Amino acid sequence: MKKISKLLVANRGEIALRVLRSAKEMGIATVAIYSEADRNALHVRYADEAVCVGPPASKDSYLRGDKILEVCRALGVDAIHPGYGFLSENAGFARMVREAGLIFVGPSPEAMEIMGDKLSAKQAVQAYNIPLVPGTAEAISDVAAAKQIAEEVGFPILIKASAGGGGKGMRIVNGANEFEEQMQLAINEAVSAFGDGAVFIEKFVTGPRHIEIQVLGDEHGNIVHLFERECSIQRRHQKVIEEAPSSVLTPELRAEMGRCAVDVARACNYAGAGTVEFLLDDKRNFYFLEMNTRLQVEHPVTEQITGLDLVKEQIRVAEGYPLPFAQEDLTITGHALELRVYAEDPQNNFLPDIGTLSTYVRPQGPGVRVDDGFEQGMDIPIYYDPMIAKLVTFGADRAEAIARMLRAIEEYQITGIETTLAFGTYVLTHPAFVSGDFDTNFIKDHFTPTTLAPAAPDEATARVAAALGAMLLETKKPKAAAATGETTGAEASGWRRNRLGVR
Repeated sequence: MKKISKLLVANRGEIALRVLRSAKEMGIATVAIYSEADRNALHVRYADEAVCVGPPASKDSYLRGDKILEVCRALGVDAIHPGYGFLSENAGFARMVREAGLIFVGPSPEAMEIMGDKLSAKQAVQAYNIPLVPGTAEAISDVAAAKQIAEEVGFPILIKASAGGGGKGMRIVNGANEFEEQMQLAINEAVSAFGDGAVFIEKFVTGPRHIEIQVLGDEHGNIVHLFERECSIQRRHQKVIEEAPSSVLTPELRAEMGRCAVDVARACNYAGAGTVEFLLDDKRNFYFLEMNTRLQVEHPVTEQITGLDLVKEQIRVAEGYPLPFAQEDLTITGHALELRVYAEDPQNNFLPDIGTLSTYVRPQGPGVRVDDGFEQGMDIPIYYDPMIAKLVTFGADRAEAIARMLRAIEEYQITGIETTLAFGTYVLTHPAFVSGDFDTNFIKDHFTPTTLAPAAPDEATARVAAALGAMLLETKKPKAAAATGETTGAEASGWRRNRLGVR
């Protein structure tokens, strides 16, 4: 076994804090890295030691593998946890870590390389009879040949960057007349985003649901799945709301998809935590999409329904321990939801927002978990992903998890920036979501920017609001406020003002 004594977390924000906390519980000393923009960040203050690795831009700080390894050598670090994003799926960095004699808390560079390319991933899993979306089996650059294949597959089709992710280098083509233009755009975007213009073609599955399976493997050949997550509520091909388990999977379908996910992991000798992503069509046929060779943003919902700490499991696997459980030992308990709280304006096409968290008060109470990296008064930097927090709720069943999420959203007080909290309420109260009858087109089919605009109050409501407003104005008088100890209208929280009907 390879005991980890000191762990460096090569990340920032909520995931850095998440990893640091589990490491502390395991008695492992911790090191944080940070950019100049994150000098006062919570993860910097939480770690036992912290080192600045460069200017705000990611390419000059969090993506500088050479500087990160210098920190490890200087501080006697023996393992690196990459979190997600940044260098977490960079096979070159993982290899550098291994060659430096350090432990990389994640899969092998070889597994990353196989699964990091969508085409090589498909080729690797073919021997296991994993269902694949019809399309090309290899990268293609000849536009005329690609167009012919697209016509054989049948429109609509999807052009996807082989090295892609996050919706970049992806184009939907509805007919032959637009194919050439869209393919060139996909190639250009792939080159810009990933430095690799390789693209492939897939049949576009209409009305799909995005179902992913969490897997966990060790260095002794043991691999299990930890059930599924439903990730179909998305904007710009990126997830906003996730839940576990899915409301549409039968026990038989869950077992079949789980078996396939384990086989995908087996195809690349996977060790560590990973996620196998599938599309599920309206006839409940599923198709392998890709494997993410890292911890996922939405891993908390899996933790809630299984009772496992996935970060601790990652660390134990990296130390060489076998998994302490088999597939038959794992069960689903309850239901969990996650809302990604982004600094974005849903009424302005989900454009990122920046500013200061003038008010920031987390919700509390039974079944509520908040993974974040901010506190009141901090600025939302422009250099990184706009996610502020992950709001997670857990209940005995889906109805209770939804009710708790709605209550938690109402309690969550954030002012100074626009967020996706109100969008979360809209989704969770929409009949399509409540019934479970939705797919990845939810936003396109059901949401418009005006949806979240406040409705004009009726006459009776206006009279009540005016009366309450007059009462609040009265409490603004210094003596009265001092005598009663009440909060003035100007000082009242956004949540409190909303409860009183004051704007």
